[in-house]
Amino acid sequence: MLLAFHKPYGVLSQFTPEPGSAWRTLADFGLPKNVYALGRLDADSEGLLLLSDEAGLNSRLLDPEQGHHREYWAQVERVPSAEALAKLERGGIAISDYKTRPCRVRRLEPPPALAPRDPPVRYRKNVPDCWIALELTEGKNRQVRRMTAAVGHPTLRLVRVRNGDFSLGDLPAGKWRELSAAERGAVFKSA
Repeated sequence: MLLAFHKPYGVLSQFTPEPGSAWRTLADFGLPKNVYALGRLDADSEGLLLLSDEAGLNSRLLDPEQGHHREYWAQVERVPSAEALAKLERGGIAISDYKTRPCRVRRLEPPPALAPRDPPVRYRKNVPDCWIALELTEGKNRQVRRMTAAVGHPTLRLVRVRNGDFSLGDLPAGKWRELSAAERGAVFKSA
């Protein structure tokens, strides 16, 4: 089985709580037994999280050599210049001892109509923000946040909206559903 879950802000991508953590876990959402997350989203990130009970899907979706596309929408501080977006797109941004691969980047104009986050993103009257889309084929720890910070535009809110050719669509935050055969094919189309 393959499930799509709209992970809300403040939820760990695991079923077991971290000692001393106030974050919620996947166990709070009535998911079927014996499923596990295919990849991760940090607790402070939102959006599409796939879960399955099938062994082997993790490497098919997550190995950068498979070239599987994932799209993220990032609300960033200030409006990035064309040069900053090109730097993100070219890749080669140092994240610890790793250099990012090239990716696709574009401004989202108009900004996406997303439900407000709880708690809300900090608002600064004198600092504008902007939404950008990044399509990656890799997923290092906090990669999008570290990439945008490296070009001078810290991420304020991060939402994964697509995996392969399957989009989150209007699935409400905190809800999940099983994918049809056609939707499952869309997930693996770019793999």
